[in-house]
Amino acid sequence: MRRLVPFIVILLVTSSALAAPGDISRKLQLPINNPTGVAWDGKYLWIADRKTDLFYKLDPENGEIAGTIESPGYFPSGLAWDGDLLWSTDPADGRIYATDVKKSMTVRTLEAPGPSPTGIAWDGAYLWICDNRLDKILKIDSGDGTTIISFPSPAVDPRGITFDGTYLWCSDRIRDCIYMIDPKIGHVVMILDAPGPFTWGLAWNGDHLINTDYQHDTVYTIVVKDGEFYRTSKKRRALVDFTTAGVVTGTGQASTLDIYYAIPSGRPSQKLISDVRFTPEPTDRKKDQWDQSIAVFHYEDLEPADKFEVSMQVEIESFAIRYFIYPDEVGTEIPKKIKQLYLADGSKYDINNSYIQKLVTQVVGEETNLYWKARKLFQYLIANMEYKLAGGWNTAPTVLKRGNGSCSEYSFSYIALCRAAGVPARYVGSLVVRGDDASYDDVFHRWCEIYLPNYGWVPVDANAGDKKLPADQGSAFGGISNRFLITTESGGDSSYLGWGYNYDTKWTTTGKCRIMIESTAEWEPLDDDS
Repeated sequence: MRRLVPFIVILLVTSSALAAPGDISRKLQLPINNPTGVAWDGKYLWIADRKTDLFYKLDPENGEIAGTIESPGYFPSGLAWDGDLLWSTDPADGRIYATDVKKSMTVRTLEAPGPSPTGIAWDGAYLWICDNRLDKILKIDSGDGTTIISFPSPAVDPRGITFDGTYLWCSDRIRDCIYMIDPKIGHVVMILDAPGPFTWGLAWNGDHLINTDYQHDTVYTIVVKDGEFYRTSKKRRALVDFTTAGVVTGTGQASTLDIYYAIPSGRPSQKLISDVRFTPEPTDRKKDQWDQSIAVFHYEDLEPADKFEVSMQVEIESFAIRYFIYPDEVGTEIPKKIKQLYLADGSKYDINNSYIQKLVTQVVGEETNLYWKARKLFQYLIANMEYKLAGGWNTAPTVLKRGNGSCSEYSFSYIALCRAAGVPARYVGSLVVRGDDASYDDVFHRWCEIYLPNYGWVPVDANAGDKKLPADQGSAFGGISNRFLITTESGGDSSYLGWGYNYDTKWTTTGKCRIMIESTAEWEPLDDDS
């Protein structure tokens, strides 16, 4: 057996009062240069090292090495403890081994279900393997290696996997994320940022995740639940200038012209760091039936060639936001006002349409949990829709039958399905950063929010989630990027904005008269003064 080189372990502890999901509560700095898998046997951590081909038995309280065992393979990667045996994977030769640690003896060898088994977990009855060539997660029989179920890994380089008693967790090296996964169907339910740049092994100690990082030669203990519902990150500071300009054409007259602007407000993903400024000053300010604040600009008797322009300027900090939702902790009690407003029908939804009703019954089945109702409908929508900007906003049944639509039509369709299933839903509308920090937007974007008791309003963007990788799908269910100034919150047809968002216009004319209008949002980055 190889000689163990003495080393020092540095222990860092973060106060749990300051912790949030994904935060590090404990850190063990290792002297070994190639730590891969990690397992927890109830008292000790077991850490695999790729270069020394050893399993290190580590006391997590003081960081001392209590012993070593030689790996049965030449590339030890994943580790898992089943209560009696230490299981390991070797992606070099595609094998799985079970080691009796008391005897330092390999007692079972299995052919892995894929060519590169990087991680392994034990769920109390079966083994789980993640394979970074197949990009799959597989549940196998520990007796003969038979694959029972499989589904795609969250992203393209899964390294570690563990089971917490309810959910699987899988680390991905390329995206530096750790994903909580429903083991029945493989949906990504929660996403945590990995604590290091080369995340690998995962274990569960009953309360926290244990994670090894190959680049930092470190073992991290990670908080996964502390009562925090969401986290914001990636602050963007910008001045947003939203302008609507136009001209009257023809030989007639525009008797009246009204321009309505949705007035943005602070919310978890955005902070207004200046007052909202209008040029010219609005003629009036109103609120619609959804409690959305509206600035009204009124014009009369516009002649041919008359021009007009209104603008809104605001300095903002926008953030990426990610919700941490445990489906079994979603409540059942929905406030009366939210039921009245956000379970109601609308002309774009047509929730009593037989097609909608039949589809919801087919997709939701006997499910009663509000999260899983909404998630099943989300997965159905992204599996059966494709983005197509064809103009016009058709009703949900029409859009769902043809299988394509714009972001607005995705939103109307998802809201219709959710409301028909008893899940309160609304939409938000926004101005968007397009590419560079200094950019302009003349297309805009809207997506949905669903109300989950105990969590509140949660973003769901089926259009953004209509992608192949489970990680991208999971990211769009409970998260948005920092690219948006949200101007509009609405449940449907607004007394001022209609079915639109950001702005709307209405006019009356006499004779042959046309009004040509263009609206554009300009984004100007601001220096960070923090």
